[in-house]
Amino acid sequence: MYSKTYTAPLALAALLLAPAAQAQEQVVKIGVSSPLSGSNAFAGKDNENGVRLAVEELNAKKMTIGGKPVRFELRAEDDQGDPKAGVIVAQKFADAGVKYVLGPYNSGVAIPASRVYNDNGIVMSTVGTNPKITQSGYKRVFRIVASDTQAGAAMAQHAASALKLKNVGVIDDRTAFGQGVAMEFVKQARKAGIKVAGHEYTTDKATDFAAILTKLKSQKVDAIFFGGYAPQAAPMARQMKALGLNAKLLGGDTLCSPEMAKLGGDAVGENVLCAQGGAILDRQAGGPAFEARYTQRFKRKPDVYAPSFYDQTMFIAQAMKTTNSTDPAVVAQALHTQTYKGVVGTYAYDAAGNMKQSAVTIYTFRNGAPAPVSQ
Repeated sequence: MYSKTYTAPLALAALLLAPAAQAQEQVVKIGVSSPLSGSNAFAGKDNENGVRLAVEELNAKKMTIGGKPVRFELRAEDDQGDPKAGVIVAQKFADAGVKYVLGPYNSGVAIPASRVYNDNGIVMSTVGTNPKITQSGYKRVFRIVASDTQAGAAMAQHAASALKLKNVGVIDDRTAFGQGVAMEFVKQARKAGIKVAGHEYTTDKATDFAAILTKLKSQKVDAIFFGGYAPQAAPMARQMKALGLNAKLLGGDTLCSPEMAKLGGDAVGENVLCAQGGAILDRQAGGPAFEARYTQRFKRKPDVYAPSFYDQTMFIAQAMKTTNSTDPAVVAQALHTQTYKGVVGTYAYDAAGNMKQSAVTIYTFRNGAPAPVSQ
């Protein structure tokens, strides 16, 4: 009798309390804007995977912020590496209540999208390297790797001091990234005493570079710096070999991918060098463990920027924890003042959102994979 009289109300109370407890959970929506289709989809998926691994690990820790449990929810959108599509993705995230976005990958997408993110109070963390990205005064925009200024300068210095190059040609694909890194290379190469024999132009959709390469071959260049992406750089390397153009192919971070060797075959080896922001993963204390977790989870090794996107997601979570807030305004301010030791470097940002210090590593290719030659 008593059992029936008192347990029913207690059970009912428990059922009523359960939704209330669940309502206390804070959902933090994390967006990823990257090219998930097209020629750079390999990079976009790698970026997404880096964030996904961080989100899964954070959720497994069952964090609490302000005394309430937090669950991170990942939303990935394909910006196609296209500025117009990137702005549409940015507005879609804003409409969905996303307050933190990792990406875009391409500078040309990051520049216009940053305004949408800023206007909607969203924290944007990009690997876009064009200096213009952080020159708009937006306090919630962060560049989580070295800029074109740093990468272009590092490659120019390596070309002059280590490779002893005297006469180089330059090609860029007219994208914000390609132009930016090419111009920085030209500026620093000339300062280092290297002659720039010619500056040619192509597009990020081109596959035939014979005319440009033949022109540069006639100018007896000992290297070509290409401001562009691996899907164009790889056939360029093959065509250089076919034309008997025995010059080195230099580039920025976008060439530092296993995809470059995959697409270029035996035309990509120690003749190709690239400058990538960040420390060498397997030489960092947490690098091998990260690579093992990533490989187990996604059945492939991390590419160029998965570690950086992972680190920045973890840095954002740290900022939430230390400020006891998920408010992007509060978190952004903390990102400007705190430091975070990640798996591929230490993160600290200046007032503009640039890394205060970012290592740049020069890579070449050995046995079909990027291999560091200096840092």
